[in-house]
Amino acid sequence: MLRRRPARSASADDLLSTLGRLTAQAREGAEKQRARVELAEALQREMLPAALPGVPGLRAAATYAPARHGLDIGGDWYDGFRLPDGSLAFCIGDVQGHDVEAAAFMGQIRFGLRAVAGHAADPGEVLSRANDLLVSVDCGLFATCTFVRFDQAAWELSSARAGHVPGIWATTDGRSGLADDPGGLPLGIMPGESYPVSHHRFATAGAFVLLTDGVVEGPSFPIEAGLTQVTRLVSANADRDPATVADAAISVAEFTGHTDDSAVLALRFDAVPPEAG
Repeated sequence: MLRRRPARSASADDLLSTLGRLTAQAREGAEKQRARVELAEALQREMLPAALPGVPGLRAAATYAPARHGLDIGGDWYDGFRLPDGSLAFCIGDVQGHDVEAAAFMGQIRFGLRAVAGHAADPGEVLSRANDLLVSVDCGLFATCTFVRFDQAAWELSSARAGHVPGIWATTDGRSGLADDPGGLPLGIMPGESYPVSHHRFATAGAFVLLTDGVVEGPSFPIEAGLTQVTRLVSANADRDPATVADAAISVAEFTGHTDDSAVLALRFDAVPPEAG
C-alpha cells in the first residue's frame, strides 16, 4: 500500500522570502496604479478650461469633483468658448471608462468640438460632425455630451444632446424644470447620427445648468431623485451668482453614493434686454 508523503513544511526563511516577493509585487502594482491616476489627474487639470466666457447679462461658472476613491478620474469635462460669429458655446460631457485613456479621449473630444464649432455654429451639426470624426478614429470609447450655443442678439440658447443627462432651468419668479429635449446617441457609436436642436429664450432672469450623471445618480440612488434634488437647489439659488448655483448643484453628489467624478456648468442670465425683445 502506497502512502502519500506528508507535505514539506515551509521554513520561516521560505515564508519570509515569499512574503517579501508578494509585497514587492503589490507595491509595484500600487505604484503603477498611482502613477496612472496621477497622470490622469494631470491630464484632467490641463484640459479643463481655466476660465469661461461671458457677456453682459450672462455669466458662467463650473465646478468639478474628482472620483471619491481616486481611481475613476478622467471621464467628465466641460468647456466654454467664443464662436467666430460672436456667440458663445458651452458644452459638458462624460466619457465611457476612466483612467488615462478616458482622460486622453476627453481631450480629443473637447478640442474636436472646438474645431468643428468654428465652422458649424448649429449645435446639432456640431455634434453630428464630431460624432463622425470620433467614429472614424475607432478608439473603442464613446461619450455623452450636451452642446449649447448662446446667441446674444436673440438672447436665445440653442442646445443639442448626445445621450446626455438633461439640463435644468430655473427662473427668479419660482418656475423650474428639466430641459429634457430630444437627443441622439452618444458620440462615437454610429456614423451619420443626427441631433435635434431645441431653442430656449429667456424672458425672465434665472439659471440654466448642465451636469454629468455623477451628480445625480448612484448605485441605489435613482437619477430621477437626483434630478429632482438638483432642480430644487437650482431654483432656490436662481437669483445668485453662477458659482453659487454650480456649487449648490454639485452638492447633491455627496448623497448619491456615486464613486464617479462629476461636473456642473451653470449659466446665470438676466431677463431679455430691451434691445433683444
